[in-house]
Amino acid sequence: MTTQIGARLKKMRALGIDLPGLSRKSIENRPTPPGQHGNSSVRRRKSGYGLALIEKQKLRFNYGVSEKQLRTMMKEARRRVGPSGDLLLEMLESRFDNFVFRAGWAPTIPAARQLVSHCHFLLNGKRANIASIKLKVGDEVSVRERSRSMPVIVNSAAAPSLERPEWIAYDHTAFSAKVTRSPEADEVPFPVEVHLVVEHYAKHM
Repeated sequence: MTTQIGARLKKMRALGIDLPGLSRKSIENRPTPPGQHGNSSVRRRKSGYGLALIEKQKLRFNYGVSEKQLRTMMKEARRRVGPSGDLLLEMLESRFDNFVFRAGWAPTIPAARQLVSHCHFLLNGKRANIASIKLKVGDEVSVRERSRSMPVIVNSAAAPSLERPEWIAYDHTAFSAKVTRSPEADEVPFPVEVHLVVEHYAKHM
């Protein structure tokens, strides 16, 4: 676990930003990039490609998706009607594992993904263990009865990593949460210049 936390912090330091889905830790005390040149006062100006890569990596690391998965979602976003960047963020926020995290049942998205894969949740009353499922408006997720006393779920629900967003209706007595509307781009819990990601894929797809 220590190695994993260290690796997550290195990723956040390299990007210069806290990613709440990746880790509860903060880079506040060590904001410089890792490595022997991390504290150097001289910073090389990043190219347009480098800036776009940083924004893309923010999404990949926070939501725990592969390059292939992100590229597939970008293709889908471009096929749909509306701003591609906003649609991409909506799809990432609507993932099952992210919903479990944003509902407050897990401290991070990796922890949420593990809980989902071990069948601790019901989706619309049925067992579901695929973290990448995209939830729709009206979908309801609940904690399985036998899992409601698990320390990770109880502790996370008592002190969520983030404030629950408005698009989630949470019922603590029923151990359930519902998607009331589609998540919006400005509800992503960290700053991201998603238009750079869209431009990057427009050139490389």
